[in-house]
Amino acid sequence: MIERSTNLDWYKGPTLLEALDMINEPKRPTDKATATPSSGRVQDWWDWNCPSGTCGDWCPEPGMVVTFGPSGLTTEVKSVEMHHESLPEALPGDNVGFNVKNVAVKDLKRGFVASNSKDDPAKEAANFTSQVIIMNHPGQIGNGYAPVLDCHTSHIAVRFVKMIPTKPMVVETFSEYPPLGRFAVRDMRQTVAVGVIKSVEKKDPSGAKVTKSAAKKK
Repeated sequence: MIERSTNLDWYKGPTLLEALDMINEPKRPTDKATATPSSGRVQDWWDWNCPSGTCGDWCPEPGMVVTFGPSGLTTEVKSVEMHHESLPEALPGDNVGFNVKNVAVKDLKRGFVASNSKDDPAKEAANFTSQVIIMNHPGQIGNGYAPVLDCHTSHIAVRFVKMIPTKPMVVETFSEYPPLGRFAVRDMRQTVAVGVIKSVEKKDPSGAKVTKSAAKKK
């Protein structure tokens, strides 16, 4: 595995370490408009909130105006941080926190998705169509079945067969935004199915809040 052996003279291929060194690092897209699922938020200094999450195909930058789906809340990002250090920018895969001002703690929840307010902002899904693979389900799945879907950081029950979330939720097609377009179906304390989202019907938020700092940027 590490060094060539005289007992395997017939093998002419690379060793395990050589094979690992030959693997090219995959390139993550950085030009998408949506996908920083929020894993939570903490109260920060100077009445700022600091949502945290893993950057998917896009990540906010200081000074950028972002929209949080599904609520439609729009505000300005004051800074982006990792391990309590400010960053000029973040890259896909980074787990970051970003400071936003004039936003109440109750306005940001786990499962919200931050997006570029000027380019395909995140919206609530009214319903969506998916390709689902059943892995292990002892019962019968029919119209009205409502298991819990784990999609990015959301943990929400969704009604089958036309998939309708029981609470506001952001999802995207797997072809456009892979981190927001794949899910696991949980029922009976186990994963019973997995799937990818093929199409989404979205609806505009009603009474969405726009902070003063975001309004000045527009």
